[in-house]
Amino acid sequence: MNAFLVTDRLALRAITASDLDNLFDLDSDPEVMRFLNGGRPTALETLREESLPRLTHRYPCIGNPGFWAADDRSTGSFLGWFELRPLREDSAAVVELGYRLNRAAWGRGCATEGARALIAKGFTELGVETVTANTMAVNTRSRRVMEKSGLSLVRTFFGDWPDPIDGSEHGEVEYALNRDDWIRGQ
Repeated sequence: MNAFLVTDRLALRAITASDLDNLFDLDSDPEVMRFLNGGRPTALETLREESLPRLTHRYPCIGNPGFWAADDRSTGSFLGWFELRPLREDSAAVVELGYRLNRAAWGRGCATEGARALIAKGFTELGVETVTANTMAVNTRSRRVMEKSGLSLVRTFFGDWPDPIDGSEHGEVEYALNRDDWIRGQ
């Protein structure tokens, strides 16, 4: 499969229907899902009918999907996915950065490596002006990845959680990085 982006340890490629079992395994891990829904697994039918179309959707403004499967370059194994998704169909100016990796990839710097590479590609090739990212305020691991990737805390906010989970009472955080600041940091 053709890689969209290759780093020292990762190959990012388009997600396809053949990734469904890997996505199911990823979303069935309570620790992976902890800060998303309290650790509940995602049903296979939900992944097939709702998640897969979202993960494979192509954005006209960048000519690519906004989500990428991450494979370990040395083993070829599926590690999870990364997101660099335009917030609007018709403009790549503002994109959302995200990642969901299996526990085998945790603590190895893979999330930071993939995030930095996507940010660079966004700013240098895709016409991105601002990268944003959100997580629960208590998700210190994800916040650290955002910070190591060059994003800065913009705000803490409190959304409406229809089904509150542990930690949601502390709110969510938004981080951002604009192109000019990224260039100055290079």
